[in-house]
Amino acid sequence: MGKLSKEERSWMMYDWGNSAYSIIITTAIFPIFFRSVADNAGVASADSTAYLGYTISIATFILAMLAPVLGTIADYRGMKKKFFLFFFLMGTISIVLLVFVPNDNWLLLLIIYTLTSLGFRGANVFYDAFLVDVSPKERMDDVSAKGYALGYIGSTIPFILSITVILLSQLEILPLSTTAASRIAFLITTVWWFIFALPMVRHVHQIHAIEREPKIVVNSFKRLGRTFKEIKKYRAVFIFLLAYFFYIDGVGTIISMSTAYGTDLGLGATDLLIALLAVQVVAAPFAVLFGKLAIKFGAKKMLYTGIVIYIFVCSYAMFLETIADFWILAMLVATAQGGIQALSRSYFAKLIPKERSNEFFGFYNIFGKFAAILGPFLVGVTSQVTGNSSFGVFSLIILFIIGFVLLIFVPDVERKGIARDKTA
Repeated sequence: MGKLSKEERSWMMYDWGNSAYSIIITTAIFPIFFRSVADNAGVASADSTAYLGYTISIATFILAMLAPVLGTIADYRGMKKKFFLFFFLMGTISIVLLVFVPNDNWLLLLIIYTLTSLGFRGANVFYDAFLVDVSPKERMDDVSAKGYALGYIGSTIPFILSITVILLSQLEILPLSTTAASRIAFLITTVWWFIFALPMVRHVHQIHAIEREPKIVVNSFKRLGRTFKEIKKYRAVFIFLLAYFFYIDGVGTIISMSTAYGTDLGLGATDLLIALLAVQVVAAPFAVLFGKLAIKFGAKKMLYTGIVIYIFVCSYAMFLETIADFWILAMLVATAQGGIQALSRSYFAKLIPKERSNEFFGFYNIFGKFAAILGPFLVGVTSQVTGNSSFGVFSLIILFIIGFVLLIFVPDVERKGIARDKTA
C-alpha cells in the first residue's frame, strides 16, 4: 500500500484521540456513573436504562436533522474544517461540565451528556468526510481499517488510567469516592481527545470542495435536493445506504448500551470495565484483519461476516448469566466491531462516483446518524415492556437481519463501472 502520508497519519491520529470518548463516555464509565446518579435519585434500574436509551436517540435525532444542511454547507471551500472544529470543541468542553453535575441530578446529567454526544458525533460526520481529502481510492480500505485499529489501541491508554483511578479509590488507596474517580476519568477523556486532535487540526485540509457563492444556506438546500434526486438514480448506492441504516444501528446500539445491559444483569463494575478494556485490545488487530481479508475475499463478504457475528451476539445475549458468558459475548463483539464499521466507510467511498464523493458522503453520514435512533429506542421500549433487558438486546436481531437481506441486492463494489452504472 506504500508509505502513509502525513495527512493520512494525522487523520488516523484523530481516531486514536476521540476513541477515548467511545469507550469511557459512551460505553464504559459514564453509563455506570449515570446508573449511580439515577439510583441516588430513586430511579428504577429498568427505567434508568430506558432513559439513557431515549437520550441517545434524542441526541442522534437532533444531529440527524442538522446534518443534511450542515453537510452541504461544508462542501463549500474552507467550511468543512470550521464545522469540524465547532463540534469538536462542543464535545470536549461539555465533557468537562459533566464533572460538576450533582450526585443526584440525573436529568441534568443526561442533558449535558446530550451535548457531549452531539459534539462527538457531529465532529465525526466531518471527520469521516475528510477521508476523501486525505487518501486516494485504492488506499481507503487500508487507511480506514488502520484508523479504527489505532482508535482501539489508543483508547486503551486513557481507559487504563481511568480504571486505575477508580480501582485505587475503591481500595481506599486514593482518598476519593468512586463517583469522584469517575469524574476524573471524564477529565482524562477530554485531555486525551483534545491533544491527539491537534495533528488533524493542523495538517488535514479540505481538498475537494465547491467554490463559495452568495446565499450559501439557500443554495445548500437546493444542492441537497439535487443530491437526493441523484442518489436515487444510483440503485446500488441507495440500497447499500438502506442496508447500512439497519445493521449499523444495531452495531451502535450494542456499543452504547452494553455496559448498562451488563449492569442490569448484576455484573460488577470492575468486571465490566476489565472486559471492555479487553474488547479494545482484541478489536484492534481484528479491524486490520478485516481490512486484509477484504482485499482477498471482497469487502461485501466481510460485511456479511460481521453481520452474522452480531446476529449470534444478539441471540447469545438472551442466555447471559455469568461473567464468563459476558466475556464470550464481549470477545465476539470485538472480532467484528471495528471491521464492520471500517469496511462500511471504505466500501461506500469506493461505490460512489468519485467526482461526487463529498455530496454522497453527506448522505452516508445522514443515514448513519438516523440509524442510531431506532436501536436505542427499540431496546428502551422492549426493556420497559418486558421488564427484562435481555429481550431488549435480542430485539436488535431484527435490524441485523434486515440489513443482511438488503445487502444481498447490492452488487459487489469490485464490479467494473458500478459507480457510474445508474441502473446496476
